[in-house]
Amino acid sequence: MVSAAEQMAANTSWAALGKATDLRNRILFTLGLLIVYRLGTFIPVPGIDGAALREFMEGAAAGIGGILSMFTGGALGRMGIFALGIMPYISASIIVQLLASMVPALEQLKKEGEQGRKKINQYTRYGTVFLATLQSYGLAVSLEAGDLATDPGMFFRASTMITLVGGTMFLMWLGEQITARGVGNGISLIIFVGIIAEVPAALAQFFSQGRSGAISPAVIIGVMVMVVVTIGFVVFMERALRKIHIQYPRRQVGMKVYDGGSSHLPVKVNPAGVIPAIFASSLLLLPVTISTFSGNQTGPVMSTLLAYFGPGQPLYLAFFVAMIVFFAYFYTFNVSFKPDDVADNLKNQNGFVPGIRPGKKTSEYLEYVVNRVLVLGSGYLALVCLLPEILRSQLAIPFYFGGTSVLIVVSVTMDTIQQVQSHLLAHQYEGLIEKSQLSGKGRRRKKKGPSRR
Repeated sequence: MVSAAEQMAANTSWAALGKATDLRNRILFTLGLLIVYRLGTFIPVPGIDGAALREFMEGAAAGIGGILSMFTGGALGRMGIFALGIMPYISASIIVQLLASMVPALEQLKKEGEQGRKKINQYTRYGTVFLATLQSYGLAVSLEAGDLATDPGMFFRASTMITLVGGTMFLMWLGEQITARGVGNGISLIIFVGIIAEVPAALAQFFSQGRSGAISPAVIIGVMVMVVVTIGFVVFMERALRKIHIQYPRRQVGMKVYDGGSSHLPVKVNPAGVIPAIFASSLLLLPVTISTFSGNQTGPVMSTLLAYFGPGQPLYLAFFVAMIVFFAYFYTFNVSFKPDDVADNLKNQNGFVPGIRPGKKTSEYLEYVVNRVLVLGSGYLALVCLLPEILRSQLAIPFYFGGTSVLIVVSVTMDTIQQVQSHLLAHQYEGLIEKSQLSGKGRRRKKKGPSRR
């Protein structure tokens, strides 16, 4: 049976967007902040030799520099004020979440509700400043070593550090504002817009290689087919659910006895969404962000790291898969689906899984089910991110056609559309309630007392 909410969601018309004033304001607010972000990617860091930077990035675009530029929306290639992107914040979030599962004090903070969450967010911001400071200093030194600075020295390093750290913190604030007052997840949307904005240039470069004969027409058609198939596969897997049957007992209210109902607890095949791919990519990019601009000045340790962990290398791919699987399990059980909390909520609502005792047994059963579902979910994530990476490294196609970028774009688009539909559904409910109240008042007005003679 389809519920009334599902029927209303299916009948929701996008024409209702014009009437939903709050949703329209949220969308405009989100678009405004994203435009501010895109404008910031074109504002250069002071003291950069623009001609030398363009020449360097043309040579580095086929290597790790292309990945870095993709995740920063092209800001790194132009050495804009957002050159570090949002990656320091993501790295800090990874570290804080890992510590929260191991340090009892932080674990206790997670259980304190809103106040604990604010405290953990504060620690994440401190970690972001620390990581951004380290990365900006390393990037400034690397720019000097690569002869990309017009006037190298302490003043250049200080100005670069202040600009880049300030840009990262401003991006973090933009993401939080979009999440709180806009539509969608702010951090994911920033990465999404950065990828989408660079896709036209990547397509133009890709087709120009085909016209010049560097890439055969068969490869171009194959890449386009691969992207379409990947998008379809991602949409199918992101909508896939494992439904757990939930039964509610009979209840008595006064002298009446109501029959128990039943429902389903939906468990997504990929509860963590696009987060594992972003986390894994940020960890892979962390050691190479600094070394990208140093060129021949890179030390022996970093040179060995880049040789073995470069795109397409076996160790790079193995580490990528391991991190995706790890973060898929870690993020699911620590953030998106906690079996203990779900079991407690079911127990408080007098719901139970047929054949399973409420409480600890239900929690163990839910953990067992989610573990088995995540085998498929993490395998799907690894396949989507890995297979295009191998083909891309072998065929020398742009990074924007890789599995990670396609996964981010499709997942963020689906999540944002779902949130827009939720707002429209809420607006529709509010309209129905207002109409029912008005009609109720009108009926009450029509009632007249008995006429007196």
